[in-house]
Amino acid sequence: MAAQMAVNSGASLWGPLKELWETVDGAVLRRQPESVHLLDLQLKKHKPHFLSLFKNPPKSAEQREKVRKASTEGIAIQGQQGSRLLPEQLLTEAFILSDLFDIGELAALELLLAGEQQQPYFPGLTRGLVAVLLYWDGKLCMANSLRTLIQSRQGKTFTLDLSGELVALTTRFTDELMSQGLTKRILTLVSEISVTREFERLQKERGLGNEKHRKEVADLIKECRQALADSLFSWTCQSPLSKDDTLALIGHLETVTAQADGSLDSVSLALVMALLYCLDVSFIEQGTEDRDDLLQALPLLTERQYVSAVHSRLMDSQPWKLPGLQAVCRLAWALLLRVLSQLPQGSALVEFTEADEALADQALLGDVFLFMKEGILGCESFSQEEFYIRRVHSLITDFLALMPMKVKQLRNRADEDARLVHMSLQMDSELPSSLRKDLDHLMILIGEFYSKDPFGLELGLEFWCPTESLQHSSLQGSYLGMALQRPPHKQVVLSKFVRQMGDLLPSTLYISYLRMLKGLANGPQCAHYCFSLLKTNGAAHSDNIQGVSGSPVSWEHFFHSLMLYHENLRRDLPNPDSAHYRHPPLRGITQREMEGLTSFLQLLTTIITWSENARLALCEHPQWTPAVVMLGLLQCSVPPVLKAELLHCLAAFGKSPEIAASLWQSLEYTQILQTVRAPGQRQAAGIEVELNEIESSCEEYPLTRSFCHLISTLVEGSLPVNLGAGLRVPGFQPYLNFLRDSVFLPFPTRAYRRPAEKWEVADSVLEVFHKLLRDYEPQPSDFVQEIVELQGEQVPAHKPPGHSIMFHLLNDSPMLALCLSLLEEGVRQLDTYAPFPGKKHLQSAVLHCLCLLDLALQKEAVFMDLLRESQASLLVSPLEQLLQGVSPQTRRADHIVNIARYLYHSSSNPEAAFQSAKILRRIANYPNIQIRLVGDFTHDQAVSDKLMAGFVECLDNEDAEEGTEKDDSQKKVARIRHETQIHILNLLITSLELKAPNLALYLLGYEVKKPVSSTNLQDPGVLGCPRSCLHAILSRLQRGTEKRSGPALTQQAPHLAELCYQVIYQLCACPDTSGPTMRYLRTSQDFLFSHLQHLPFILPSNQIAALSQMSWLMKTAAIELRVTSLNRQRSHTQRLVSLLLDDQPHAQHADGESGMEDETRSVSGFLHFDTVSKVRRKLLSVLDAIEFSQDMPELLQLDFFERTQIEQVISNCEHVNEQGHTVCNVKLLHRVLVAEVNALQGMAAIGQRPLLMEEVNSILQQVVERNRVRRSLSAKRHALQSWRSLVETLLTACPADLIPADERQLIIRDLLLDLHDKVLSEDAAGELMPIVAGAVFTLTAHLSQSVLSEQQQGVGLEASSGFASIANSALHLILRKLLDFILSTGGGYQRLRAHLYGSLLYYLQIAQKPEEPDTLQTGKAMWERLTAPEDGFSKLQRENLAIIESYGKALMEVVCRDACDGHEISRMLAMAVLDRILSIDRQNQWLLYICNSGYLRSLVESLRQDDVALQSLLTPQPPLLKPLYIFESKMALLTRVAKTGQGAVELLRCGLVAQLMECQVFDMVPDSDAHRVMRDPSGFIPSPMDRYRQILLPTLRLFQVILTSTSINHQQGAAQVLQWLIVHADTIQSLLRCQELSMGALQELSLLTGIISKTALPGTKMSSHPELKAQSSFNVTSALCEPRVYNQWVEKSTALRSWSSKVTLTDSRSDDVCANIMEYCQALLLQSSAQAQFSICLFSPSGSEPADLSSTVPSMAYSRVPSLGLVLYLLKNSAADFFRFHQSHRQSLGKLQSLDQLPPEELKELCQGLVSGPGAVEKISSVQRSLLAKRRLVQLINNRAKLLALCSYVIETCLFVLWRHLEYYLLHCIPTDPKDSLLPGSTLYRSRLADDSFSGLQASGGRGLSLSRVSQQDLDLLKSDMAAGFGEALQRKLLEVEGLYSQVRSRYTFIQALVRRIRGLLRQPKS
Repeated sequence: MAAQMAVNSGASLWGPLKELWETVDGAVLRRQPESVHLLDLQLKKHKPHFLSLFKNPPKSAEQREKVRKASTEGIAIQGQQGSRLLPEQLLTEAFILSDLFDIGELAALELLLAGEQQQPYFPGLTRGLVAVLLYWDGKLCMANSLRTLIQSRQGKTFTLDLSGELVALTTRFTDELMSQGLTKRILTLVSEISVTREFERLQKERGLGNEKHRKEVADLIKECRQALADSLFSWTCQSPLSKDDTLALIGHLETVTAQADGSLDSVSLALVMALLYCLDVSFIEQGTEDRDDLLQALPLLTERQYVSAVHSRLMDSQPWKLPGLQAVCRLAWALLLRVLSQLPQGSALVEFTEADEALADQALLGDVFLFMKEGILGCESFSQEEFYIRRVHSLITDFLALMPMKVKQLRNRADEDARLVHMSLQMDSELPSSLRKDLDHLMILIGEFYSKDPFGLELGLEFWCPTESLQHSSLQGSYLGMALQRPPHKQVVLSKFVRQMGDLLPSTLYISYLRMLKGLANGPQCAHYCFSLLKTNGAAHSDNIQGVSGSPVSWEHFFHSLMLYHENLRRDLPNPDSAHYRHPPLRGITQREMEGLTSFLQLLTTIITWSENARLALCEHPQWTPAVVMLGLLQCSVPPVLKAELLHCLAAFGKSPEIAASLWQSLEYTQILQTVRAPGQRQAAGIEVELNEIESSCEEYPLTRSFCHLISTLVEGSLPVNLGAGLRVPGFQPYLNFLRDSVFLPFPTRAYRRPAEKWEVADSVLEVFHKLLRDYEPQPSDFVQEIVELQGEQVPAHKPPGHSIMFHLLNDSPMLALCLSLLEEGVRQLDTYAPFPGKKHLQSAVLHCLCLLDLALQKEAVFMDLLRESQASLLVSPLEQLLQGVSPQTRRADHIVNIARYLYHSSSNPEAAFQSAKILRRIANYPNIQIRLVGDFTHDQAVSDKLMAGFVECLDNEDAEEGTEKDDSQKKVARIRHETQIHILNLLITSLELKAPNLALYLLGYEVKKPVSSTNLQDPGVLGCPRSCLHAILSRLQRGTEKRSGPALTQQAPHLAELCYQVIYQLCACPDTSGPTMRYLRTSQDFLFSHLQHLPFILPSNQIAALSQMSWLMKTAAIELRVTSLNRQRSHTQRLVSLLLDDQPHAQHADGESGMEDETRSVSGFLHFDTVSKVRRKLLSVLDAIEFSQDMPELLQLDFFERTQIEQVISNCEHVNEQGHTVCNVKLLHRVLVAEVNALQGMAAIGQRPLLMEEVNSILQQVVERNRVRRSLSAKRHALQSWRSLVETLLTACPADLIPADERQLIIRDLLLDLHDKVLSEDAAGELMPIVAGAVFTLTAHLSQSVLSEQQQGVGLEASSGFASIANSALHLILRKLLDFILSTGGGYQRLRAHLYGSLLYYLQIAQKPEEPDTLQTGKAMWERLTAPEDGFSKLQRENLAIIESYGKALMEVVCRDACDGHEISRMLAMAVLDRILSIDRQNQWLLYICNSGYLRSLVESLRQDDVALQSLLTPQPPLLKPLYIFESKMALLTRVAKTGQGAVELLRCGLVAQLMECQVFDMVPDSDAHRVMRDPSGFIPSPMDRYRQILLPTLRLFQVILTSTSINHQQGAAQVLQWLIVHADTIQSLLRCQELSMGALQELSLLTGIISKTALPGTKMSSHPELKAQSSFNVTSALCEPRVYNQWVEKSTALRSWSSKVTLTDSRSDDVCANIMEYCQALLLQSSAQAQFSICLFSPSGSEPADLSSTVPSMAYSRVPSLGLVLYLLKNSAADFFRFHQSHRQSLGKLQSLDQLPPEELKELCQGLVSGPGAVEKISSVQRSLLAKRRLVQLINNRAKLLALCSYVIETCLFVLWRHLEYYLLHCIPTDPKDSLLPGSTLYRSRLADDSFSGLQASGGRGLSLSRVSQQDLDLLKSDMAAGFGEALQRKLLEVEGLYSQVRSRYTFIQALVRRIRGLLRQPKS
C-alpha cells in the first residue's frame, strides 16, 4: 500500500491529464508523426478516468492519517528519494481543499504541491488559488480530450482527414465509452456543474483570488461544461445515439430554461443541436459513397422501437419548461417523419409518419419560428459553429420544401389577418385578438438567419433560382458537384416561395418581407439575384392595373416613393434663422412609413454593399438619382434614425471610388455639415445643430455615428483636395474640425441613454482619424504656407488632414490628452475582467488610439526633419517625450506604463497587445528614455509584477502561429500573437545594445538597481525569483529538445526562434550579462549541449531563418568554448568539443550487447571495414546545411517602362533594415510606380492601364525576389561567419590536448576538403568566398602548426603513408584544391587571394625541414650525403613542387600579377609566396618565368617609386607604415632571386643597383636623439632610426648576397655595389663612425663591413678608373682603420662581449664586424703583393696592447695608426672567447640529449626566452613546454656553433696579418734615426701606411717612399713586446683551438703553420 501512498508531485488530478490532452491534441489536431502509438498508451492508461468521467478520488481515513503525519514523519514523493517533511500550514490547506472539492486527501496535497511548483506561472496568486485553477484545468483537459476524440470519428457530417489507423483507434475507444453510459454521465455533469454553485463553495473557503483569478476559474468551469456538451453534439453529428440515450437527451431538454433575454445558453444550445442532429437524415440527399453504410447504422430506419419511443415522447402533451424548444423538437420530428415517408424503408413506419401534419401544427402553435429567432439565433455561440448554422438552414428549407401546403396555409391566414386589420383600422375598432403572426415570424427568422454569414457559406443561394444565365461559374454552394441542367427541386420550391410571397403582398407583411429579402441578399451572388428580382418586379408590373407604382417591392416603387417624400418635405423646410430650429409636427412620415423606409434602406444598403454592379446601375439611373434624393432628404426635417439610415446607405454607395468623388461634391453642396457661413447668418445649421440640440437632448446619437461612418468610408477612396473651392478655403479641414472638436473631444462629457453608445461614438470617430493618419505621408509642401485667393482676398490654404492630426499628436493638445486618458480608462475597465456594455467598441476605440500613437511615432522623424528644413514656425515635441508627461487623472507619469499594461490582457485582447508592443519597441530606440522607463516600470512593485507578467504571458503564448495566409479569424489572431512576440524580442534586442539599466535587463530578470554582473539568475520560483522573459524564451526554445525532432520552435515559428537565439547570444556576448547568463545556461538548463546536438536545423520552407538560428547558436557556442577553456572547466569544454567533432556514433546500447559489439568491432578494425560505422562530424553537417549556390533573379523584361529608370527608382527606394540588410521598400516603390501610372493622360493610357498595372506587379514581384536573395545571401554569410568563428575557437581557444594531434589533423583535413568542394562548385556565390578564404587560412595555419608540433615530438616520422598522421595524398589534395581556389578567383578578389596566399605559405611550411643542432662532429662525406635516402621533407617538397608546376603559367601569372600591383597586403603575401616557391624550385622554372615575362624588371623599377614614400616614413610621425612593409617584402624577394647566380646576374642586368643609387632615402639618416620624445608608447610603431634601419639593412643584405652570388664573374657586381657605396659615401662614413652602441648599429656595421670587405676581394679591378678605385677603398678604409675608431672598436667589441653575454641569445654581430675587418685587412695585404717585402703596411710597429694605451696618454704618433698590438689583443680575446663558447655549446648539447631529465625550473627558464609576457610560461602545458625548451636549445647550440666558426676565422686572419707585418718589419724594414725629423710624428710612416689620406699620397708622389722612417728602437720594442705577448700559453691555446675545431673544417694545420712561423720570426737573433 505504501507504494500507492507516495505523493505524485505532478498532481494526479492535473499533470497526467495535461499530458493526455497534449497527446490527443498532438495526434488529432496537430497531426504530429509517431503520435498514434503514444495516444494508444495514454488512452489505455486513462480509460478508467474516461469511464468515471470527472469522478474524484474518494476520501479515506487512512489517507487523512498519512497526510496528518506528513509534518512529523514526512511523506514519500514519487521520483525523489527518502521522505519529505511538509509544513503544517500546507497540510491544513490540503484538508480544506479536500473538503472543498470532495477529493482524496492525498490528491488535495498533490494539487497544492503542484500549485507551489506552478506558482511562477501565476504571479500574484497563492499556491491554494493555483491549486484551484489546476483542479479545474485538469477537468478541462479531460473534457477537451473527450471532445477531440469524438470529433476524430468518421461519420455522416464532417471529416478531419486523419489516418485510418488513428480513426480506428479513437472509434473503438469512444464506442466503448458510449456503451458504458457516457451520454447520461455527460447530461448529469452538465446539470450538476454550475458556476454560481462552485463560486459559492469557493467563496466560503476563500478559494477565489483577484478579478483575474475569478475570471479564469469561471472560464474553466464554463469551458468544461461546454466541452462536455460539445462532445455529445460531435457524437450526434457523426453517429446516432441509442434509444435510451436519445430519450435521456430529450428528458434533459425538457427541463432547460432560457437566459434573461430569452435565448438559450451555449451549453443548452449544443444539446439542442445534438438532438436536432439525432433527428437528421439530410445526408441521404447528398449521395456520398458511404451513404448505404450510414443508412444501415441509422436506428430511425432499422429500429421500430426507437421511432415509437421518440414519437410518443414528443407527442406527449406535457408542456416543457420552454414551450418554444418543445415546438422546435416537434417541428424537426415532423420533418423527419415526412422524409421517412418518402423513403422505401418508411413504409413500415406508416402509423407514425401519418402524424407529421399534426406535429407541425402543434409546433406552429408553440411559436416555433419566434423561438428559433429569439432562443437559438439569439445565443452568442450560435454563429460561431458552422454545423449549427447548416442544421438550422436545413430545418428552415426543409419546412418550406417538404410542407408547401403548410406554407400556403400560413400565407392564407396572413392575408385573412391583413384584411381584418385593415377593416378594424377603417372602422377605428379594436384589433382582433386571434391574430397569428407565424408567417411574419418565419420571414423575420429567415431575414435574421441569413443576414449573418461568418463562414462565408452563402447558404441563402438556395433561395434563388438562376433565371437568366449568369457569368458566375460557381453558382451553388451545395451543388457544385452536379452538372447544372436544371436546378434541384428544393431550390425551385424555395425560389418560388420568395417570389410568391412578394406577389400581392399585404401591408402587414411588407416590412417582414423586406427584412427577409435583406437577409437573403447577404453575399455577392445573392445580392445580384435580389437586385435582379427588384428590377424585374418593377418592369413586369409597370403596365399593371395599379398604375405607375408597379409592385410595391421593386426599385421603381421605392425610389418613386423616396422622391415623393423629398418633394413633400422640401416644401416645408424651416428657415434656419427662425428662433427655434425644431422639427415641426410631422406631416410627411407616419411611424409605419418610417419603419417601411428604414427596412427598405437597409435592404438597399445590403445589396449595394455586396454588389458593385448594383451600386453603379442604381447610382447612374437618370430618373431615380438616389444619392441626390437621399442628400435632399437629409436636409429635411426627418427623424435622426432615418437620417442615420440614409447616411449608412450613402456610405455603401461611397464604396465605389467613382461614386465617392461625386458624393464628396454633393455632400459639400448640400451643406449637411455647414462649411460655409452665409453672411449675417446668426446660427449654425446642419448636422452640428442636430448633434448639439436634438441628439444631445435625446441622449442618442445615431446620426453622428452614421456620419462618422460615411466620412470613414469616403476617406478610404480619396480625399478631394479642392472640396468647396470658390466658396471657402478648399479642403477637408472643416470636416476634420467638426469630428475633432464637436464629436471626439466632448464625447466623454455627453449623456448617453444606452451606455454602450458612448464607446460606439468614440470608436467611429477614432476610426476616421486612424485612416487619415495611416494614409498620410509627410511631404515638404505640407510645411510651406500656401495662399489661395477667395473672393478677392488672400487666405492661407489648409494643410492635409493627416498633417493636422500629426500636429495635434505632437503637441500637448486636448486630442492627445483624451487619447491617453481613453487608454487609461480602457486598461482600467479591462482590469475588472467584468463584461460591461460597449466593451467591444471600447476595445476597438483603444486599438485606434494605440494605432494613432504608433503611426505618429513611425512618421514623426520624417515629419520633424521636414519641419526643420522648412523653417516654419510650428512648435512640436517628439511624441515619446510627450508620453512621459504626467497624467491628469493619476498625477503620475504613467502613460507608457498604461500602454504596456495592455500586454497583460493579450489573451483577451491580442490586437491591443500587438500595438502596445509595437509602440514600446519604437520608444525603446531612444536610450535616454530607457532609463526613465525602467524607473517607471519598477516604481510600484504591484505594477512592475503585472508588467513583467504581461510580457512573459505574451512570449509564453502557445497559440501564436507564424505567417499563415488564411484569413479565418483564429489564424489571424494567431498571427497577431506571433507578431507581438516578434516585437517584444526585437525590443529586447534593441535595448540590450544600450547602456544599463535598460528595459531588456529588467524584463530578462537582471539587476537594474545593482551592477548587472552581480545578478544571480535562478529558475522561476527559486528564492522568490519571478518568471522573467528569459525563462519564457528558454522554455520556448527547450521544448522538444529531448525528442529526436529537436527544438519544436525552430520548426513551428522559425523567425521567432531565430530572435530567441539572438537574444541569448547577445546576453552571452555582452560583458556585463555574460557571466550570469552563461552560468545559468550551463548549470540549470544545459542549454547549449541540448541544442547543438540537434544541429543542423533543416527547414526547406524557410532556409533563411534556419541559417540565422544556427548562426546565433554557433556564435554562442564559440563564446561558451572560449569561456570554459579560460576557466579550465575541462569537462564542459570536452563535452561540446566531442559533440561537434566526433565522427564515431555515440554508442547507446544496453550493456548486454556491448561485449559482442566490441568483438566485431575489433575484427572489422583489423580488416579496415570500420569506415561504415562512421557518422558525419557535426561541424561538417552544419557546413552541408549552408547552401553555397544562390539562384539570382533574372533581369526584368519590360515592355512599357524604361529599364535604367526603373533600376534607378528601385535603388532610390532602398534602405537598410534593422538586420542591416539593404533591401528595397516595396510599399514605397509601389506608391511611386502607381503614381507614375496614374499620371499618364489620354485615352491610350486608359486602355493600357491593366497592362501597365500588370507590369508594375511583375516589377514588384521581381523586387521582392531580389530582397529575398539579398536576405538569403546575408543569412548564408552570417551562418558561414559563425561557423568559421566556431571552428577557429575550437582549434585556437580550446586546450590543445582535448583533440589529439592525429585526430586534429584529420578533422582539419575533412574541414578543408569539404570547404573547398563547396566553394569550388560551379554555382557557389562569390559573396561567400571571402569568408571561406579566411577559414581556409586559419585551418591551414592550424594544420601546419599541428604537423610541425607532431614532428617536434618526433611522432609519426616513420609512418609509411607520409611523415605525419595526415597522409601525403591528403596533403596533396589540399594543395591542389587550394591552387584551384586561387585560380578560380580570376582577376577580381585580390584581397580574398591574400588569405589564400597565406594558406599556401602555411602549407608549404609543412615541408620545411626544422632546424637541427650543429654538433660540430665531422660532417658526412660527400658521397654519403649524395646516396642517403630522401627524407620525408624533401620528398614532400618535391611532390609539392611537381603539383605547383603542373598548374603552369596560369598560376605563375596570377601570383606575379598580384606581387606587382594591387592591394598592399596581397602584394606582400604574393611576394612571400614567390619567395617560398623560388626557394624550393631547383629547376628555376619560376625564376625563368619572372625574368622572361618582365615581372622582375617591373619589381626592380618600382623601387624608384617607393623612394618618395619611404622618405616620408622617416618623419617623426609617419602617415602609414605600409610602404615600409612593401619595401621589405620586395627586398626579401629580390634577395631570394639573388641567391642563385643566374638571378643575381639578371638583377644586375635589370639595373637594380642603379635604381638603388637614385634612391635618396639612404642619405636621410634620422637624428637618433631628437626623436626619443616621439616614441610610440605601445612600441608598435618603431622609432625613426629603427625605420631607417628597416630600409637600409635589407638593402645591404641584398648587396651582400649579390656579391656572394656573383663572386665567380665578380667584377660587374662588386663594381656596381662599390659605386653605390661611393654615391652614399657620406652616409656610410657617418654610420661607420657611429658612437652609439646598440643592436641596430651593430647590424649596420656588420653588414657594411661585410660588403666593404667583399668589394675589396681580389679581381675587382676597375680598369678605366684605377684612381677612383683606390680613392674609394681608401676613403672607406680610412674610416675603418683610423686608430681612434679602431681602438674604440676593439674596446667596443670587448664591451660588447660583456654586454652580449648578459643577453640570453648572444648576438654574433660584434664577431661579424671583427671578422669582416680582419678579412678586409687580409684582402688588402694579399692584393698589394704576394711577397712580404712589397706589401702595404696596415699597422704600426708597436706591440703594446690597447689596455696599456688607454692608461697612458697615447703619443701623437699613434693617434692615427692602429698598432699591431691591437691585432694581438684581438687574437687573445678571440682565443679566450672560443673556449667560453665551446664550453657553452657542449653544455647545451648535453641538455638537449637529456631533455627529459631536466628539472622543471630549467625548462621554465628556457621557455622564458620564447614566450613573451609575465606568467605566460605558467599557462603552457607540459608537452608544449618541453617542445619550446627543445626549440630554444637548438637555437642556442646553432648560435654557439656560428660564434665558434667566427672566432676561429678571426684567429686565423689575425695570425696571418700578424705574420705578414712581423715578416716585413723584422726582415725587410730598414730603420731610420728619428732625430732627423723636425716635427716628430708629423710625417712619420707616411710612406707605407695605407690608411693615410689620399692627399698624403699625392704629396709624396703617389708611391711608396724610402723605408727610413721606422727607428731601430721601435723595431726592438716591437720584437720584445710581441715575444712577451705571443707567449707559450697563447700558442698552446691556439693549437688547442685547431685541435678542437679546425680539423672538422677544411683548413686543417693552417694555425699550426702560422704559429710556427711567427715563433720563428720572434726567436730570430738580432741582425
